[in-house]
Amino acid sequence: MDAMSTVTTLQSSTDVLFLMLGAVMVFAMHAGFAFLEVGTVRKKNQVNAFVKIITDWSVSTILYFLIGFPLAYGISFLKPAGDIMANQGYDLVHYFFLLCFAACIPAIISGGIAERAKFWPQVAAGAIFAAITYPLFESLIWGKNASLLQDFFKSVGGAEFHDYAGSVVVHSIGGWLALPAVLILGPRMGRYVRTKSHPIPVSNIPFLALGSWILAVGWFGFNVMSAGHLDKISGLVAVNSLMAMIGGVLAALVAGKNDPGFVHNGALAGLIAVCAGSDIMHPLGAFATGCIAAVIFVYGFHIEQEKLRIDDVLGVWPLHGIIGSWGGIAAGIFGLKGLGGMGGVSFVSQLLGSLAAIIFALASSFIVYGVLSKTVGIRLNEDEEFAGADLSIHSIGAYPEEHVR
Repeated sequence: MDAMSTVTTLQSSTDVLFLMLGAVMVFAMHAGFAFLEVGTVRKKNQVNAFVKIITDWSVSTILYFLIGFPLAYGISFLKPAGDIMANQGYDLVHYFFLLCFAACIPAIISGGIAERAKFWPQVAAGAIFAAITYPLFESLIWGKNASLLQDFFKSVGGAEFHDYAGSVVVHSIGGWLALPAVLILGPRMGRYVRTKSHPIPVSNIPFLALGSWILAVGWFGFNVMSAGHLDKISGLVAVNSLMAMIGGVLAALVAGKNDPGFVHNGALAGLIAVCAGSDIMHPLGAFATGCIAAVIFVYGFHIEQEKLRIDDVLGVWPLHGIIGSWGGIAAGIFGLKGLGGMGGVSFVSQLLGSLAAIIFALASSFIVYGVLSKTVGIRLNEDEEFAGADLSIHSIGAYPEEHVR
């Protein structure tokens, strides 16, 4: 009996370590979000990007602990410490891991609304999304209420909606939540003047590239550690993530005509798209998924910015929203046995699940940002925007010595 107890404890401990390492890798991705935004925005808004990301992370941490995780999974930590240490504290580290997913939502939105959004209203919006909006959808796909929606998908499409690591649950939700915020805010000053588009150049290609690299490395924790337990780890998930990433890079290199911004975002496009089906696709299917995702981003970004005139600074709607939706659908294509996949997935269910996320996110975001816009306001005034969010909100620039006289 002692030997059996020791084995059980050891297994629980390895699962805790496995998931904790994954959580740390995904936590590190938030540095990637920060540097990606800092490299894209103008120098006068770089401090704001850093402070937004770490503040949103901190607020998400406490609210997902108290509200979001219990809402999604029915597990509360409002009890003595000894009572939440079952299985070496697995539920606690599982919360940590899934918090890193939940906190991606405000981090994604941050890139779309950059350079002209008020600070505290956006923190409030991110808090609502991390505490309530995201966990509600999470509960319907992965959590305690999954049967409510999954039974419907299965009855209509013949299989449950499959989203292994969050193409739809995380990225699509984040990107489609960002769209109403960007629309309500309107474009930055000088971005569109009368009938002409005036693209605003990025400030720092090395920072942008660093952000992409940090995100890409952390993504292997995002995808591989979604197994949740060491004995369920899959080498297929790791290689599919790799193949989708390099598919995204190469396709963006061609479609984007060597543009470094497209190349580094192409890597992210591939990784976003493969999350849903990374456990069931053949590596060549994952490569194709990543290639298509990058092409969607390159042309989608151009259509968004120049045809629709939507000033989404980092292109988070096409990158996370549209490509996240593509990832959900792609799992229903390249996950099929006829295309070398593992099977057990339905194109119809994948399409329905992806559409459900779009509707849910758009409705939620229009409500939240609509109310904030009509009450406290969500945009800096013209003088504040002209001076830059760094000085207007934080009273210091990215290079303080430049302001010393």
